[in-house]
Amino acid sequence: MSSPDEDDPFTFPFLPRSTHGLLSERPVSHFLDTRSPTIDAVDDMVEIASERAREAGRGWRQFFTTQVGYLPVTIEIAGQTIHAKTDRSGYIDVLVLDHGLAPGWHQATITPRAGEPVTAPILIIEPEATLGLISDVDDTVVVTWLPRTVLAAWNSFVLRTNTRQPVPGMAEFYDRLLAGHPNAPVFYLSTGAWNTLPAMQEFIKDNRLPTGPMLMTDWGPTPTGLFRSGQEHKKTQLRNLIIMFPKIRWVLVGDDGQHDPYIYGELAREHPRRVAGIAFRELGLVEKVLSQGALIGAELRDAPDPGLSIPIISAKDGFGLLDRMKELRLP
Repeated sequence: MSSPDEDDPFTFPFLPRSTHGLLSERPVSHFLDTRSPTIDAVDDMVEIASERAREAGRGWRQFFTTQVGYLPVTIEIAGQTIHAKTDRSGYIDVLVLDHGLAPGWHQATITPRAGEPVTAPILIIEPEATLGLISDVDDTVVVTWLPRTVLAAWNSFVLRTNTRQPVPGMAEFYDRLLAGHPNAPVFYLSTGAWNTLPAMQEFIKDNRLPTGPMLMTDWGPTPTGLFRSGQEHKKTQLRNLIIMFPKIRWVLVGDDGQHDPYIYGELAREHPRRVAGIAFRELGLVEKVLSQGALIGAELRDAPDPGLSIPIISAKDGFGLLDRMKELRLP
């Protein structure tokens, strides 16, 4: 949560901000009428390029926020008013019972003391849903080309969507996968900090990926390192989803780098009836080296244990996964 300021009232880092990431092209003033049209055109191009470069820069101002712990907040949703307090890190986690909301997206209004109200999107999952999608973000839907040792920093500091490139074909793969299951919930796993949520939401929208809640993490040092463990974050969130939605079987999508095969394989071994299928995006040679520091062979993709009855597919991109989707044997 940001600290109070005359021009920037309290805002929650996990909530969308209407002023985030908009490109505003400014008119170019010409002071000398004697300049040639060619020079003017070049200057216009330079000005526009400079503006876009500034927009693509690192959003450090939005990253460095002051956490306000134990702050009273009021939450309004479905005609209910709930009073709560932020935790020591400035976040709130509230369970609302008997809300009576229909499945789909809704809005909650959160008003912190001494701050302006903000809205939070709330997804109510269809009670009869039996299939869901859990997608990794880094190197699965977003091309990073970065070593894992600096990936957390990249996710935390580089906030603009035009600095992120989508993995080809993933939108098409997800569209086909969800076509027969319109009520299937979609969740995204990311090692990025909550402060980067607006940028990731823009990325998902701009690249026609299915909308869904993002399970991100808090940024900061821990007793064991500068950044929190991405592996533990993913394991915790996956198990939470298994517990919270006991009727749903999940399709897990990730990359075949160092961690996802083992994390997904572990979940599949623990809950084989809750995993409908696993799909891996195959990293290129350079990406493999960057993701784990050494080249690991194809056996890494088989980490989920070939003895499991859960179908597993892999391909270089979303188009390749789309070609193999029938092998998942989804209902």
